[in-house]
Amino acid sequence: MASHSTLFISPQNLSSNFSSLFYYSPQSLTFRTKKSSSLSLTTTKPRRLSLSVSASHSLQALIFDCDGVILESEHLHREAYNDAFAYLNVRCPSSSQPLNWDLQFYDVLQNLIGGGKPKMRWYFKEHGWPSSTIFETPPESDEERAKLIDTLQDWKTERYKEIIKSGTVEPRPGVLRLMDEAKAAGKMLAVCSAATKSSVVLCLENLIGMVISGGDSYLNCEERFKGLDCFLAGDDVKEKKPDPLIYLTAAKRLGVSEKDCLVVEDSVIGLQAATKAGMSCVITYTSSTADQDFKDSIAIYPDLSNVRLSDLELLLQNKIAAS
Repeated sequence: MASHSTLFISPQNLSSNFSSLFYYSPQSLTFRTKKSSSLSLTTTKPRRLSLSVSASHSLQALIFDCDGVILESEHLHREAYNDAFAYLNVRCPSSSQPLNWDLQFYDVLQNLIGGGKPKMRWYFKEHGWPSSTIFETPPESDEERAKLIDTLQDWKTERYKEIIKSGTVEPRPGVLRLMDEAKAAGKMLAVCSAATKSSVVLCLENLIGMVISGGDSYLNCEERFKGLDCFLAGDDVKEKKPDPLIYLTAAKRLGVSEKDCLVVEDSVIGLQAATKAGMSCVITYTSSTADQDFKDSIAIYPDLSNVRLSDLELLLQNKIAAS
C-alpha cells in the first residue's frame, strides 16, 4: 500500500486569480468547472482543506547478510565446528570417532537451519546427544544440554576468529564497492546476520575496511563500520532466519518501511526471512547454495562485481510497480 502525505491549503492565502475559481465557506469548498456543474467538498475544520497525495516507495536502505554475502565463509564455519568437536572429543552414540561434518552434509545442514546453536541442537536430537570432555556421559537434563551447546559454540567462535584474523580471508567481489556507492548516494546501510555478534563484528572489522581494487572508493575500516546505520546479529533477536524478526527489527531501527528496504542474501533461508518481512531480496549465491530455489527473489547474481546501485534501484522500482 502506498504511503500518503497530507497537504493543507488555506484559502485566504491564495491569489485572487486562483480564488476566483471556487466559492469557500467554513463548511464547504466549491470548485467552478468549465461545465455548468460544480464540485463541492465538505471540510471538517473551518478554513482548511486536506488533500491526499500518494508517494511511491523507493530504495532507502540496503541490508546485507554477512556469511555468504560479505564473505564466502561457510567452509570456514565448518572447519571451526570440526575443530571444536575434535578438541572437546564430541562423540555421538553411533560413532567411536569425534564428530566431523563433511562438506556435502554441511551444505545441506547450513541451508536447512540458521544459527550455530540451533544446528547443533537439531543434529544431536536426530543422532543422539554425545559424550565429550564436558560430560563423560551424554547429558540428559535441559540444563546440561544447554551447557554443552554453549561451550561448543564458544569454542567454535574463538576458533573461527583465529581463522578470520589469519589474513587469508577476503570479501566477496563487489561488496565493498556497492556499500560505498550506496553510502555516497545517501542510502542507509545495515548488516543482519544469524551468526554470533562477536564473530560478525570480527568479520566486519577485518573485511569491510579492505582496499577496493583501484583504490578510488577506499574507506578505512573504522569509517565503513561506523557508517553502518544498523547492525544486528543472532544474539539480538529471539528467532533465527528464516523467521523474519531480524529484518523487521532492522526496518524499525532504521525508521523505514519494509517496502523501502532491499536485502542481499545468499541462501533460501535468508530469502525466506526477507520476503516474510515484506522486503524485496536479491541473491548472490555461493557454491553451496547455487542449486537452491530462489524464485521469490527479484534478481540472482553469481557475485556483486557487476552490480551497481542504480541496478538495484531500478529492480525495486519495477517490483513495486508490478505489485
